[in-house]
Amino acid sequence: MQKWEYKLTVSEIAKETSLREYLQKQLLIPKHLIFSLRTNERVLVNNKYLPMNFAIKNGYEIHLTFVEDDFSLPVQNLIPDSSIKPDILYEDADLLVVNKPSGFKTHPNQPGETNTLLNFCEAYLNQTNQHAFMIHRLDQFTSGAIIVGKNPAVVPILVRLIKDKVIHRNYLAWTEGIITSPTGTIDKPIGFDPNDKRKRKIDGIKPLKAKTDYMVQCTTDNNSLVELSLHTGRTHQLRVHLASIGHPIVGDPLYNPNSDNDDMLLHSWKLTLIRPYYMDRIEIKSPLPDSFKTFM
Repeated sequence: MQKWEYKLTVSEIAKETSLREYLQKQLLIPKHLIFSLRTNERVLVNNKYLPMNFAIKNGYEIHLTFVEDDFSLPVQNLIPDSSIKPDILYEDADLLVVNKPSGFKTHPNQPGETNTLLNFCEAYLNQTNQHAFMIHRLDQFTSGAIIVGKNPAVVPILVRLIKDKVIHRNYLAWTEGIITSPTGTIDKPIGFDPNDKRKRKIDGIKPLKAKTDYMVQCTTDNNSLVELSLHTGRTHQLRVHLASIGHPIVGDPLYNPNSDNDDMLLHSWKLTLIRPYYMDRIEIKSPLPDSFKTFM
C-alpha cells in the first residue's frame, strides 16, 4: 500500500493553537482526513502521538502519514498516453505545473478516451510509479500553466486554495478592437445559454456572480493585449466577459466566430502557487506560445 509522508516545522503561528486547529485552518486538511490521522495515530508532534486538543507552538515538528485507504479515489482511472511529452514548468514530490498546449482538452470526458493533458501526464508519472490527479482545468483552446497533482493527499488542499483564490492565476489575451480604459472590472453574472449548450451567457439560465479585472498591456491598430485576473472561476468567464464589452478574444470559436485567426489567443501566463502542507509561495510563468508571438 502506498503512503505519503510530510515532516513539517510549525511556523508563523501568532498565538497558541490546538493541533486540530492547525491541521484544519493552517494546512487546510479536510475533516475526514484529520479523523483518519487521529484514529490511526498517524499524526505525530515531536515524534509523539498527542491528542488533537494539544497546544502546539512555533518550532514544533509535525509528522503526517497518509495511506491509500484514507482516500475514496487513491488512483484516478486515466489511460496513459505517451504520444506527447508534457512541457513541465515546475515539479516537486507532490505536483506538476504543466504548460498546456492549445487544442488539447485538460481531461478525458468519455471512458477509454486519451489524447488529453492528463493522459500525457499519467504516462509521464507512471515511469516513477505515480499517477496524475486533476486539480482544475483550462478550456481546450486555452494554453498555459495548469496544476496537476501527483498524489491524493494534495488534491483537496490544492482545490481549496484555487477555490479561495489563494492560488492566483493571471491570463493574457489578444482582443478585438481598442479597449480605451487602461484598467477596469467586468462584474456581470454568467449563466447557461438557452440556445447553445456549449456556451455561457451574461444573465443566462441560473446565473452566478462573475467578476474579472483587466489591464491593457498594449494596443495595435485594431487589437488590445490585456492581462486578466479572476475573482471567480465560472466556465468560459474570461471569454464571455470580454465578448460582453464588445472585445471578444481573437480566434475564439464560440464567442468570436467571425475571427479569421486559427488560434484562440488566451494564455494562462502567470501562476502564484502555494504548495500544500509547506504553504510557501512560488511564482511560475508560462512562455507565450508561437501564436501570440506571430500575432504580435
